[in-house]
Amino acid sequence: MAIISSRDADHPQQGTQPRKVRKESKEPLEATPDSQPQNLAAPDPLLLRVENAPKTGEDLLQPQAHPAEGQEESLRPRTLAEYIGQTELKEVLAIVIAAARSRQEPLDHLLFYGPPGLGKTTVAAALAAEMGSQFYMTTAPALESPRDIAGYLVRLKRGDVLFIDEIHRLPKVTEELLYPAMEDFRLDITIGKGRSARMTSLPLERFTLVGATTRVGALTSPLRDRFGQVQRLRFYEPDELVQIVMRTARLLNTSIDPEGAAEIAQRSRGTPRIANRLFKRVRDYAQVRGDGHISQAVAAAALELFHVDPMGLDWTDRKLLTMLVEQFGGGPVGLDTMAAVTGEDPQTIEEVYEPYLLQIGYLQRTARGRVITPAALRHLGYEAQSPLPLWS
Repeated sequence: MAIISSRDADHPQQGTQPRKVRKESKEPLEATPDSQPQNLAAPDPLLLRVENAPKTGEDLLQPQAHPAEGQEESLRPRTLAEYIGQTELKEVLAIVIAAARSRQEPLDHLLFYGPPGLGKTTVAAALAAEMGSQFYMTTAPALESPRDIAGYLVRLKRGDVLFIDEIHRLPKVTEELLYPAMEDFRLDITIGKGRSARMTSLPLERFTLVGATTRVGALTSPLRDRFGQVQRLRFYEPDELVQIVMRTARLLNTSIDPEGAAEIAQRSRGTPRIANRLFKRVRDYAQVRGDGHISQAVAAAALELFHVDPMGLDWTDRKLLTMLVEQFGGGPVGLDTMAAVTGEDPQTIEEVYEPYLLQIGYLQRTARGRVITPAALRHLGYEAQSPLPLWS
């Protein structure tokens, strides 16, 4: 199986001449009577590059993938058998794959949704490997014009898998071009201009579209209804994350014991991407300040150095909670007030920091504002103090 991505198409390899890129129009897709379908193809994509991982304390706990995420491709499971966790999802997909193989048909279109970092891209690539198909990968923001998506569609062979990440961000005109492609396997294009313009259709091979999104509610109903399978990825259990950390250590030739892996898993917010990121930073610490082996004590010391506490909270998370207690008596506090006091953007607080605090029950959103919970008070060590004004 080959994995092809559009993400590095703008970065030529070292030692090669940069390609001249023709500036394309943003007008709807058009063709002339003499034009050939292969002229619509997108520029040849390059393979994903692997660079150094982020090292700042706050970046470690962000579930979004970083442009410079190191060794991520080498750590991805290649098949569903290697994939750890998501047991129910794997069982459903195994049935779908077996049925498609028995009928010698391509897979139906699939949509995966859930928080970032849970393995939506990995599952899509594993599906293509299980079917023995070519895997094409792109993101919705990269498909700015109909020509961009048409370039992928006309090059697909029977059974190939086209993966579109962040599919909720597809431009409207590009999304409408996908409707007949997904349903009838045809590409509708306009020939000519003005009053002489006419619509024609190009037949497409039967392919599988796999979409991934963190905001399934942002998809339009016509697009969402064209997926034969809509599956949600859940957060991982601690024992599953321990297996993932142990597997990563084995692939990266690092000595680790189960207790050390459990310490990393405990602070990973139920997300494999964060677990792998924390493991790499602990590995650095063990090599520089130890003998290279990761034990429970080494992992705990390293993560404390990076301001990641046992519940997976970073410095900013604790700052938000502490501010609620010490300056506002536990709340309620409005979002704009929190942003002014902490110096953070309101959208950043609402979309980056609050979701995890709400998920673990450390913060509540009320009509009057944000309120800290007794569980957060105990975690911060305020349980011995007198009752806060909120509960007095």
